[in-house]
Amino acid sequence: MDSVLYGSLPKASSLTTGANFWTTKCRAHNYHASSYAPKASWHKWKFHKEYSVLRFRQSSLSHHYKGIGGGSTHQESNRRYVVKAASGQSFESEPQAFDQKSILDSVKNSLDAFYRFSRPHTVIGTALSIISVSLLALEKLSDISPMFFTGVLEAVVAALFMNIYIVGLNQLSDVEIDKINKPYLPLASGEYSFGTGVTIVASFSVLSFWLCWIVGSWPLFWALFVSFVLGTAYSINVPLLRWKRFAVLAAMCILAVRAVIVQLAFFLHMQTHVYKRPAVFSRPLIFATAFMSFFSVVIALFKDIPDIEGDKIFGIQSFSVRLGQKRVFWICVSLLEIAYGVALMVGAASPCLWSKAITGAGHAVLASLLWYQAKSVDLNTKASITSFYMFIWKLFYAEYLLLPYVR
Repeated sequence: MDSVLYGSLPKASSLTTGANFWTTKCRAHNYHASSYAPKASWHKWKFHKEYSVLRFRQSSLSHHYKGIGGGSTHQESNRRYVVKAASGQSFESEPQAFDQKSILDSVKNSLDAFYRFSRPHTVIGTALSIISVSLLALEKLSDISPMFFTGVLEAVVAALFMNIYIVGLNQLSDVEIDKINKPYLPLASGEYSFGTGVTIVASFSVLSFWLCWIVGSWPLFWALFVSFVLGTAYSINVPLLRWKRFAVLAAMCILAVRAVIVQLAFFLHMQTHVYKRPAVFSRPLIFATAFMSFFSVVIALFKDIPDIEGDKIFGIQSFSVRLGQKRVFWICVSLLEIAYGVALMVGAASPCLWSKAITGAGHAVLASLLWYQAKSVDLNTKASITSFYMFIWKLFYAEYLLLPYVR
């Protein structure tokens, strides 16, 4: 079809030759114009007329030829220009959108890695315990003041910095073990290099003591210092240390920090530093220390149950390795049930009716939930054991919500 159309039209080359011929003829007429003016004028007028018609035909045919033979018409050229302009804009915006998305993904991944590195269940436990113990220092309603909130904030932030140092140092010392027991942690998975871990751990330990120095609270300093010493001795792999290898020493480290240091030191921080009162060990404080001693022993024993595989390979003599998972599991459940029974008796002996009601009902519910969940645990499945361990931490949080009501 195209060949038929092309054959029915004059060729562009013949049109061009015709145009050149008339141009030459025009120059000849101009040359003789001075001697034959009247005749030349008539010929010149005729030439211009014929030349204009020929140029018009050439332009029209050339335009039509391009439209049929696949060339672009004026409308098509405009349309292509608009498309190219729009395409150019999208191509320029695509790299910018890609860069923004990659930056957001990078920030998200960094925050997620740090979240896992900080061991959030310990962070929540530390913050809740300090807030709860600080509330025990309140004697009257007017004690709830900006001074109270400032004192609590100072203690929580400094303690969280130290908490990140302790859990981070433990991960630095257990990279190979965590590749088996906790491969999702940033150091074990390779998301963090060893140098990155060292930088984070060192930075947060310095920040913790720096904040304590600014605050100027001696109870806060001793809480951080003892936690630093015991946390280092628990994890670091040097002669005479790495106490986590020995079941009793490991349990004593956790007991000292979670049961004694947190309760006494942070209570004294509020009592003596914030309120400038003499140190007094009240009934609620003694109960909190005793109850959390049970809870800390349970956490110290139970945390090794899911990690028995890696601990056996690397020679960590935990109670789970020595006694077996099932026996340690039921020892932990029994200790917590005993602690809840004692809490019920303490609540019943309270002179305040509202304290009896809240602490009695609260501890009865927690004891029931513990027994119900324990019966459904599959001790042959690591996921089931780990899930129950995290449930114990939730019971730990709930206890700190009940402690301020003990009177």
